[in-house]
Amino acid sequence: MRTDYCGNIDTRHLDSTVTLCGWVHRRRDHGGVIFIDLRDREGLVQVVFAPENAETFGIAEKVRSEYVLEISGNVRRRPEGTVNPNLKSGEIEVEAGSIAILNPSLPPPFMLDDENLSETVRLTHRVLDLRRPQMQANMRLRYKVAMAVRTYLDEMGFIDIETPMLTKSTPEGARDYLVPSRVHSGHFFALPQSPQLFKQMLMAAGFDRYYQITKCFRDEDLRADRQPEFTQIDIETSFLGEEEIMNLMEEMIRSLFGKTLGVELANPFPRMTHETAMNKYGSDKPDLRVKLELTELTDIMKAVEFKVFRGAADMKGGRVAALRIPGGATISRKEIDDYTAFVAIYGAKGLAYVKVNDLAAGLEGLQSPILKFLPEDVVKAILEKTGAQSGDLIFFGADKAKIVNDALGALRVKIGHERNILDAGWKPMWVVDFPMFEYDEEEKRWVALHHPFTSPKDGHEDLLETDPGAALSKAYDMVLNGWEIGGGSVRIHREEVQSKVFRALNIGVDEASEKFGFLLDALQYGAPPHGGIAFGLDRVVTMMAGAESIRDVIAFPKTQRAQCLLTQAPSSVDEKQLKELHIRLRDPLAAKA
Repeated sequence: MRTDYCGNIDTRHLDSTVTLCGWVHRRRDHGGVIFIDLRDREGLVQVVFAPENAETFGIAEKVRSEYVLEISGNVRRRPEGTVNPNLKSGEIEVEAGSIAILNPSLPPPFMLDDENLSETVRLTHRVLDLRRPQMQANMRLRYKVAMAVRTYLDEMGFIDIETPMLTKSTPEGARDYLVPSRVHSGHFFALPQSPQLFKQMLMAAGFDRYYQITKCFRDEDLRADRQPEFTQIDIETSFLGEEEIMNLMEEMIRSLFGKTLGVELANPFPRMTHETAMNKYGSDKPDLRVKLELTELTDIMKAVEFKVFRGAADMKGGRVAALRIPGGATISRKEIDDYTAFVAIYGAKGLAYVKVNDLAAGLEGLQSPILKFLPEDVVKAILEKTGAQSGDLIFFGADKAKIVNDALGALRVKIGHERNILDAGWKPMWVVDFPMFEYDEEEKRWVALHHPFTSPKDGHEDLLETDPGAALSKAYDMVLNGWEIGGGSVRIHREEVQSKVFRALNIGVDEASEKFGFLLDALQYGAPPHGGIAFGLDRVVTMMAGAESIRDVIAFPKTQRAQCLLTQAPSSVDEKQLKELHIRLRDPLAAKA
C-alpha cells in the first residue's frame, strides 16, 4: 500500500511521487490550505492539501485526529522559513494528489502530545498511549537491547533454550502464581519465579552455555521496578569460575551500551565487597554517582551516656553511623523535619543532627539539640571521622544495623540528588562476597540470602555448620546508578556441600527431596562446576530510556495492584470453568465468619 514510511521521507525523495499510510497526528486549516501531519512508527511528515484539488481537499476537511489515511503525492521543498530542523522530514512536504480514509477514529480521550497524563488514563487506553512517540521510542529501544544481547551471546557460543512455563511449586522467596490442573484434580502447576532449577539441569545435561530471554512470575507487593510478570535475561555456563563469568557479563553490558546508546562504560567495572557497600553506603546496590558516604561511629558511642547512641552501640547487631552533608548547614528546620519523616519510612525513630556553623569556634560553632549529651572528646572525634567543615550538616542514625543502613542509605541518595551532590553519567560496579545466609528473626532460623544452591567461598564450607553467619558466597550483583540490574552466583555442584547448606537452612532430607528432588537427582550424575547470572531486561531498558518506571518500557504492564486496566484482568470466571477445575469459591463473608 505504501512506498515508504512517513518519517523516512527527506530530500532524497524530492520531485518523486510517494504513497504513505499512517495516522493523523495533527490537522491544521490555514484558511484555504489544509496541513496534515501524518504519523507512523518512523515519525512525521507534513502533507499539504490545496483547494485546487477539490476532491482530495474535501476529504481532508473531514479527517480528524487518529484517522488512518493512505495518501499519495509529490515531494517538494518546504517554503523558505518553514523548515523544521527537529524532524528528519523537516525540509520537505508532500503535496497531496490523492487521499483515502482507511479507517475513521472516534475523538481520542487525550492528545498524544499531552505530557501531563495520569498513569491510570495511559494504562486504561494503552493502545493509544503506545502510539505516543516516547512510547514508540521505548519499545524500539527494548527491541534493540534484546537484539544486542542475543548477538553478543550468540558470538560467545551461548544457545537459546526454552524452559517450561508450567512447573512445580518450590516456595523459595516470593509467592508462586498457581495454576490449577483440570486433568489432575486438586493439583497445581506454578508459573516460574525464574528458570533457576532448569538452567542448572541444562548444565548437568551438557549444554555448557545457555541463555534465554524469558518471562518470570512473582506474586509479591509491587513498586516502580517490580511487576508480577517481568522479563529476565537468563544465563548459565559450565566450567567457568566467578571471575570468568563476571568478565564475560561485564563485556556484554559494555557492548550493549556501546551499540544501543553509544556510551562507553568503565573498563573494568569497580568491585566492592558486600560488607564495604553496607558500611559506606548503607546499601548493597549503591549509587556511586552520589558523593556522600556513611561514617562508622559505633565504637566511640559505647563510651557516651546518651541512651539513643549508647543503646544502639551496645545492642547486638546495632549500629551508630553519621552522614555528612557538605554545605548542609543551610538546610532549614522544616527540611530536617521532612527528612525525619522520610527516614521513618525505613523504621528510624528519629534523625539527630549537628550543624557545623564554624569549625574553628569549637563547640560554640556547633548547633544541635544533642550536643549537651555528648562529651567534648566524642564531638571532636565525630568531626574528625566525618571530615566535617564549616557550613556542613551531620545526620546520625542509631538502631539495628538494618534500620540504620536502610534509613541513612536512602537519605544519602535522596539528599545527593536533591542538592546535586553527584556526578553525571553511568556508574556501573560489581558487589561481591555476599553472606551465604541472613537470620530470620521471626522464624528463628537462617535463610539463604540468594537461593539455597549458591556455592560458598572456597574454604567456607566448614562454616556452614559451625558459623553460618560468617560464611560468604560466590555470589555477585551488577549495579548501575543505584539499581541492581543483574545478579548471579557459582552454583553448588557437589552433593556433600549441598547437604551442608540444607542443614544450615534447617531443610531436612525429606523436605529437600520433595521440593528439589528432580534437581538433586540430576546433580548426582556427574554435574559439572557451573554458574550464571540473570539480568532484569525491564530495569536495564528503563534506565537506558530515562523512564520513571518499568511500566514505561513494557507494552502491556500491570498496575501496582497487579491489575491490567486495559483488559480488566484479573477477572471472575464462570461456574462451568470452576467445576472443570474442581474448584469451589467460598462466600467471602462466610469465610470471614
